[in-house]
Amino acid sequence: MQTNKNQIAKQLKAVQTIMADSLRNTNISKLLPPNNNIMGSGKMLRAQLTLSLSLANGTDEKTGLHAAAAVEIIHGASLLHDDVIDGGILRRGAPTFWKKHGTNGAILLGDLLVFKGLDLMMQVGRTDLLKELIDMAVLVCQSEVEQELLLRGTPGTWEDCEQIARAKTGSLFAYAAVAAASDAPGQTDALREAGFILGTVYQLVDDILDCSGNEAVSGKTLGTDNDREKTTAITATKNVPADPVRHLDSLLDASFEQLAEWPGLQAAWGSFLNEIMNPVLKKHLSAGSALFHPEDGRTAKHEYVYNNL
Repeated sequence: MQTNKNQIAKQLKAVQTIMADSLRNTNISKLLPPNNNIMGSGKMLRAQLTLSLSLANGTDEKTGLHAAAAVEIIHGASLLHDDVIDGGILRRGAPTFWKKHGTNGAILLGDLLVFKGLDLMMQVGRTDLLKELIDMAVLVCQSEVEQELLLRGTPGTWEDCEQIARAKTGSLFAYAAVAAASDAPGQTDALREAGFILGTVYQLVDDILDCSGNEAVSGKTLGTDNDREKTTAITATKNVPADPVRHLDSLLDASFEQLAEWPGLQAAWGSFLNEIMNPVLKKHLSAGSALFHPEDGRTAKHEYVYNNL
């Protein structure tokens, strides 16, 4: 397991290099902040998911590296645009790009990143993964439109909030998982669904974190969901699970079960949940723990979210 961690750490540095190189020859590169809080300085969960699964599945290394870089670049673009929309002034512990260069600058850089991310998949000749990335990016945009223009100002149902989370954040996790797929029958669909579920949980937990207002934990501006009357897991008033935290845990179990047909891949998924994703979820849920009161009587199966909460 330690060997895998070392390999993934080494590959993450290669991913960061690919991301930096994608902008090195552009006129925008001189405007990037020294701490590079736009790309490659965050948790890089999506990239780590791709690399972890690729290593377990024997995916071509160059494809895995480019896919990991592409998904993080697209994610970075979405954050640039989100900060403008939400008026966020802090991102990854540093001032947001639009605060220094204006909203026009942040929007334009975000647009540039989108196409740079797509180009990375052309460089490895994976038009199938390029199409997958385009489809997932479209879902992200559609969910943002729905949340901003159709649902804002309404509490929404739990189903509304979960569906938004699935498309808004689940889409890029789905891509990150699919990028590691082999040509084994059914594996691509299973990885896609597992990624959708995982990203759904991450976004719902992020909704909780935003409401907690603990910017020391998040490194970004919080409270904007409430200020802008966004429909999130916190606002939902209908069909809310009796124990939301246990519900999130059951979703993580479901993501794991998607890969039962491929034990090695499933083991890598479980390791990612326990070693990489779980600490992040626990940290965010702890910041907003006053919002929920999970019941006692947890079982061994409920390990991903509950440990040390």
